[in-house]
Amino acid sequence: MKILLTTDGSKYSEGAARFLSRFKFSQDDEFLVLNVISRVPSKDDRESYYAKLKQIKQEIAPRILDSIIDILKPLNVKISTALLDGYPDKAIVDAASEAGADLVVMGARGVKGIKSLLIGSVTRSVSINSRTPVMVVKPPQWETGGTLKVLYATDGSSSAIDTGRLLTSIPFQKDAEITIVNVIPSAYIDVPERYWMEVDEKIKDEIAKIRELEFRMSDKIIEDARKVLRDRFSKIKVSIKFGDPSLEILNEAEQSKTDLIAVGSSGMRGVKGMLGSVSRSILGHSECSILIGK
Repeated sequence: MKILLTTDGSKYSEGAARFLSRFKFSQDDEFLVLNVISRVPSKDDRESYYAKLKQIKQEIAPRILDSIIDILKPLNVKISTALLDGYPDKAIVDAASEAGADLVVMGARGVKGIKSLLIGSVTRSVSINSRTPVMVVKPPQWETGGTLKVLYATDGSSSAIDTGRLLTSIPFQKDAEITIVNVIPSAYIDVPERYWMEVDEKIKDEIAKIRELEFRMSDKIIEDARKVLRDRFSKIKVSIKFGDPSLEILNEAEQSKTDLIAVGSSGMRGVKGMLGSVSRSILGHSECSILIGK
């Protein structure tokens, strides 16, 4: 597996690197550690200032890369480095594509002063625009140790199925646990609660029939996912939820103390890489790390 690990020298990047020690990588796996020197304006009276700033960044860059290499050394994988100059989000997306990376790994640099784990603009942009799957590592997963718990959210769509296949290619430890979750939207989701009593019996009967069909479809989605994952994971749990997909996935992750949520990017039709509303919401609000399949 070829992984593009981005670093800006922050504790968030180093935390992402430490998280990867929870996986069973081998000498066949390759890591490309990338640092991007941000492009800055230079056509004004501050040109000399920005030139000096760029020089400082270039001098520091090898130390930034070395700090990540030191963390990765115990993994016994192939490690190479790259230093680019440009806009970080575009440089990362392009580098992943050009290198033929299987996965981009980033630390989630949060919005300063906001307690919720909202991600920064570069991480968000890469997650949205990358055609390569992206893993965003958040601070709760920085510390290593214990069984890795994965929550795989699937709606049976092609993007969800591709995410399931991606999970089988990642070298998880043998004791890793995975929970397959499928969320059935509430039949009353667009009807305010105070009007529920006005739904007549005929409509209720139709809703019951639809719900029975949804149950059968959900069982099939879960079983299809289990078939894909059973060769990789020995511990598989299943969960069927009702309601808003984003909320139910986040609640399940919190209750099961999940380390990593895996979700597909069912994005805008015709725009490859774009995130759908569910994956975008989970990316922004989850307290645990996220794997976004593409």
